[in-house]
Amino acid sequence: MPHLPPHSDLSSHEVTNQPAARGDLALWEDDPALQAHAVTAGARVATLESYAATIGTADMQEAGRQANRHTPVLMAFDAAGRRLDEVRFHPDYHRLMEVGITAGYAATAWEGGSGGHATHAAMVYLTSQIEPGVCCPMTMTYAAVPALRADEDLFARWVPKLIARAYDGSALPMARKPGLTMGMAMTEKQGGSDLRATTTRAVRDGDEYRLTGHKWFCSAPMSDGFLTLAQAPGGLTCFVAPRWLEDGRNAIRLQRLKDKLGNRANASAEIEYEGALAHRLGPEGEGIRTIIEMVHHTRLDSAMAPAGLMRAALDRATYWARHRTAFQAQLIDQPLMRAVLADLALDWEGALALGLRVARAFDSPSETERAFARLAVALAKYLSNKLCPGLVYEAMEAIGGMGYVDDSGLPLLYREAPLNSIWEGSGNVICIDILRTLRRAPLAGEALSAELGAASGQYRRYDAALRTHMERFPKLPDAREARWYAESLATLLTASVLMRAAPPAIAEAYIATRLTGARGRTAGAIGAVDEAAILARLSGLTA
Repeated sequence: MPHLPPHSDLSSHEVTNQPAARGDLALWEDDPALQAHAVTAGARVATLESYAATIGTADMQEAGRQANRHTPVLMAFDAAGRRLDEVRFHPDYHRLMEVGITAGYAATAWEGGSGGHATHAAMVYLTSQIEPGVCCPMTMTYAAVPALRADEDLFARWVPKLIARAYDGSALPMARKPGLTMGMAMTEKQGGSDLRATTTRAVRDGDEYRLTGHKWFCSAPMSDGFLTLAQAPGGLTCFVAPRWLEDGRNAIRLQRLKDKLGNRANASAEIEYEGALAHRLGPEGEGIRTIIEMVHHTRLDSAMAPAGLMRAALDRATYWARHRTAFQAQLIDQPLMRAVLADLALDWEGALALGLRVARAFDSPSETERAFARLAVALAKYLSNKLCPGLVYEAMEAIGGMGYVDDSGLPLLYREAPLNSIWEGSGNVICIDILRTLRRAPLAGEALSAELGAASGQYRRYDAALRTHMERFPKLPDAREARWYAESLATLLTASVLMRAAPPAIAEAYIATRLTGARGRTAGAIGAVDEAAILARLSGLTA
């Protein structure tokens, strides 16, 4: 709805030196880095232009704010004491879900044609800038598709509606809904990331199973089904537990909602299976092998989301700096502010470029590229998420006191910033997984070496950094040095992508500040770089 502009001439003073309200965001047009890296990755430009225009409007930005302010509410019982086990959301949460699902967030990778995963990854990036909480259920819906290939019948029953581009948030059985969402319930109190410590039991009931046990973390509990793990007679097994049955509710009890730091618009719950009906997915005893396909794809999204959060934070800081004067000069013209923003922008573009390079590997039919994707997605997830919280904080500080106020949007981003590092394998788990992949899948290591080697010969300092890494780690390190190893590899990989997919000023600045050690420990503590070129990538303006 159009609104009259607010009054600036107040009775006691005139409001000056405050940036005007943003209005609609040109998420595609004002992001030349996204345009370039999306094209390089083979993403579908028309789809992204359309989605960016839809999700970036002032109306959708306000919907995101409302979905965060009015958080989900658990309705365990109705007024008479009958079990409901439902979560009620603000209407704007459903609006955001509908926009994402109908645009193809969960579907585009599986509909055929080229660039599906790259397009999906860019949509994660865009959505994270507006309301990151809705990414969780849509991401799991996207990622459930490859896991469901383990059972032909379940695939035929679920996947057409998971990719139907139709959102229906009602509490109805799947046969009565045009589209479905899929969640995940794996974590238990005693196990955490150690899924083999699962104690939930699965007992045969004819052709199906009944589950009994407690899940400490169920992501998106109002999904139409969950991929979950339980101990069957043959060992740890993967199951699909439908949320709703044809004759009523499945025996999945929502015990409480988690009071989370961020991701406020999305519900996460503790649930109890009380003999809940479930369908086996894959052979008994092969639970982790089966569900790892879902985890592999959710990791792509948890590698892309921090790039979106970083972009949103830097966009707010840069807009403020361009429209705020201090000490007789615009903030954007203050040398130290430019150094800080340019330094931060290198981490943002590195995260974006690496995430979309990994997404391109997901799209490839090549066995070598798929092996590369398995390893590179973990490297991207690790590095981008470790950088994200510090970047968002620095953007907050660039705005000053206003950045600490929720109206600025920075506190929402700051609360969200740690999430994707913890979800789907925290830092230590990811680093150990990187070492495990290199030991068990030689092709992944060979593909990574080829990728790093393909960029050599262009920049002396890159070549020197690559040699230093190889000399420091002539063989795989033990677990104690896994973080050092992962960070070094991920930074080299990011540099190699930027060298081939970004302007020389970006690649040169990244190498000079990330690979040589010639910098301080805080943002902006760097030597001379081409700040104008770097900030132009951030703002969409010409250098």
